[in-house]
Amino acid sequence: MCSLLLRAREGRARALWPAHLAVHVHRPSRPCLLVDDDPQGSLTLWNELRENDALPIKTVKRGVADILKKAKRDGVEWVFIDTPPNVSVSVIEAIEAATLVIIPCRPGLFDIDAVQEAIGYAGQARTPYAVVLNAAPPKRQDIEAAAVTAARECLGRLQVPVCGGQITHPASFSLALTAGEGVKE
Repeated sequence: MCSLLLRAREGRARALWPAHLAVHVHRPSRPCLLVDDDPQGSLTLWNELRENDALPIKTVKRGVADILKKAKRDGVEWVFIDTPPNVSVSVIEAIEAATLVIIPCRPGLFDIDAVQEAIGYAGQARTPYAVVLNAAPPKRQDIEAAAVTAARECLGRLQVPVCGGQITHPASFSLALTAGEGVKE
């Protein structure tokens, strides 16, 4: 079973990633579970919009590890966890329980600074993690925008693993969410 914790400081936009990834991997033969640990409840709201296509979801304030153990016993292959963008006991528990932490980050100084805390906790917990550059300026003629290059260089100096691609403009992701869909639907 793979449990992915998706963290960032981007407000309700954080719920984009667990929702879209869950829609992409969920199959009757390969079930997934959503865990909404964020008081905003964006992931829960999105899932309610799906009506008959709603995915299995748990809303928690603490105890993510127990939910993951039960999901594994029940044959769940993927668990996507959405947490608040702060350091709380529940976030630390989720980082410790996850098999991978994905940290969406805009390519800017303040955002890179803000994700340092999540990176630090993932390192302390020895939970593998990676940063995904999000809301990045688009490539022009296959050339990365200067802000993206600078962000990669900065994160590289900090020895932070960064996914090779980037999420350029999440407008289609946001539009899909308003209908309770994943971007591929």
